[in-house]
Amino acid sequence: MIENLFTLGMLIFLQAVLGFDNLLYISLESKRVPADKQQMVRRWGIGMAIGLRILLLFVVVSAIDTFQEPFAEWHSGVTAGAMNVHALIVLFGGIFIVYTAFKEIHHMLAIDEVGQGVGDQPQRSVGTAVAWIAAMNLVFSFDSILSAIALTEVFWVMASAIVISGVLMMVMADTVSDFLQKNRMYEVLGLFILLIVGVMLLSEGGHLAHLSFFGYHVEAMSKTTFYFTLAVLVAVDVAQGRYMKKLDAERKAA
Repeated sequence: MIENLFTLGMLIFLQAVLGFDNLLYISLESKRVPADKQQMVRRWGIGMAIGLRILLLFVVVSAIDTFQEPFAEWHSGVTAGAMNVHALIVLFGGIFIVYTAFKEIHHMLAIDEVGQGVGDQPQRSVGTAVAWIAAMNLVFSFDSILSAIALTEVFWVMASAIVISGVLMMVMADTVSDFLQKNRMYEVLGLFILLIVGVMLLSEGGHLAHLSFFGYHVEAMSKTTFYFTLAVLVAVDVAQGRYMKKLDAERKAA
């Protein structure tokens, strides 16, 4: 019992560490609905995702070999690969995240009115936003579920970790969303972090599918590289913000 509780704590911690990129996507997606419904969208999306995660956990535990078994293999002079279900899900998630980040960055740069930012004009219905949050939550959670299976075979421990981390995500999603709403200058940073998340998913999916182009294999971006890149982005953003304040002060003094 003590061992199971320790494993449960480890899994909750793992879910929290791996859930930052998910929280960022949830926050940005929820801003595409009217302001009075954003909190409801985040909670409904995460709530549905918890149920779908448990269902996915049951499916993965029952048929983990099927997810890793290639269903399409090809070899040519240009490209080669062996696609499986796991790789397909991760690649889809990566493509969608990159597309979303580029679209929002384009929308931000195309702003005509001063004070208008990402997500100010609702672009999706509540149902659509909830569905996308739940679906992308599954993409982000796939690796954490596989990690959970590697740590324990006790189903209730894995399911409990999913439920507890989901509740924590509901709380943190509101916090992240409020922070971005009050600090609009960090929206650009958030979008570029989301872009890197998409690139990481694409590299991971390509690696899982054993993709190669002109004989060069696609390698997955390591988590160490990912978090180091995030740290550099945050450091650059903070340094640039302080430098801009210094320039403004110098202009006022002049």
